[in-house]
Amino acid sequence: MEINWSVLATIASPIIALFIGVAVDKLIERRATIIAYFTHAAAFNLAGANPITVHTHGIVIKNVGKRTAADIRVRHTILPENFNVFPNIQYRVESLPMGGTEIVFPALVPNEQVTISYLYLPPLLFSQIHAGIRHSEGFATEVRALPAPRYPAWIRRIVLLLLILGIIAFIYLLREGLVFLHSLSVLLKK
Repeated sequence: MEINWSVLATIASPIIALFIGVAVDKLIERRATIIAYFTHAAAFNLAGANPITVHTHGIVIKNVGKRTAADIRVRHTILPENFNVFPNIQYRVESLPMGGTEIVFPALVPNEQVTISYLYLPPLLFSQIHAGIRHSEGFATEVRALPAPRYPAWIRRIVLLLLILGIIAFIYLLREGLVFLHSLSVLLKK
């Protein structure tokens, strides 16, 4: 059976162009991407002559992008008196004109992360503290689970190559199946 290369090129060229476009976009678009997730939320009942309950929670902010993130602002409806920033990096606390407070980090380089731990007393709850995180290029993405470690770039490239080869093989098999069905239908008509 002879392959009609012009038909194959007509079908394959937009698909190949799509993959090349996505790859070029990923290479050119180097931007900062901020994620945030809560590490814990807990209440401790401290026994003694005057029993007291103490609440604590933490939030991790990480730049998972390829560029330095600038002007990261962690907004709070109520900022507890007792909070800790780890590691010890430069930050400032700013009051907002309509109420609330922001902890502002000037920059986070790629793969840098900072943890803010809070300690406060009831009736304040962790859900009453935070009011969003943003930076100079947009808003942070809140992750519901702990992020998994990223595989090295060479492993991700191999997996991408295998994925592309699998798609090409699938398209080839689909085309061959259609050719077989067409030839089978021609034979059955005779």
